[in-house]
Amino acid sequence: MPLVPLAFNDSSAARLMTAQQRELRTLYGDTDERTEPFDPAVLAGEGSVLLGVEEDGELLACGALKRLDPESAEVKRMYTVPAARGRGLGRQILAGLIERGRALGYTRLVLETGDRQAEALHLYESAGFRRIPNYGYYVGMEESLCYGLELGEAAESGRDG
Repeated sequence: MPLVPLAFNDSSAARLMTAQQRELRTLYGDTDERTEPFDPAVLAGEGSVLLGVEEDGELLACGALKRLDPESAEVKRMYTVPAARGRGLGRQILAGLIERGRALGYTRLVLETGDRQAEALHLYESAGFRRIPNYGYYVGMEESLCYGLELGEAAESGRDG
C-alpha cells in the first residue's frame, strides 16, 4: 500500500494519535505521567512530515517527523490500528520517514519508546536505531528508552537486511 502525506490537522490522523496515547496510558497504567502532552499542532512546522497508510479510505497507520534542529528530527506518533498489525505497516511508515528525513537534509533521527513495547523495540532496532541517553522530556523516565539513527547508517542497514 502506498504511503500518503497527511495534513497535521487531518481528523483521521488525530483519531489514530489519540488512540495511540490511550493505548500507552493503559499499557503503562498511568494517566498522563509517562506520555507527553498531546497536541497534533506541535508536530506541524517547517521540516516536519506526517505520513499514513490507507486502505479503502481508512487510515490504518501513521507516523511523523518533528524537526528538532537543522540537522535532526524526532520520529513521533508511530501507530498502527490493532486490526492492521502484523502487516508491516509500521515498517513501511518508518522507512518512509527515514527517506523523507534524508530528503529534508537531516543527518540524524531520534525517538523515544517504552520498555514494554517489544514490537516497537524490534522495529526500531531492526531499522538500525541504537540506544542513546534519554533526551528532553524523557530525561529521568526509567520506562522510556531513547534511540538514535545516523542516516548514513540507515542506508547500510537497509542494504544488509
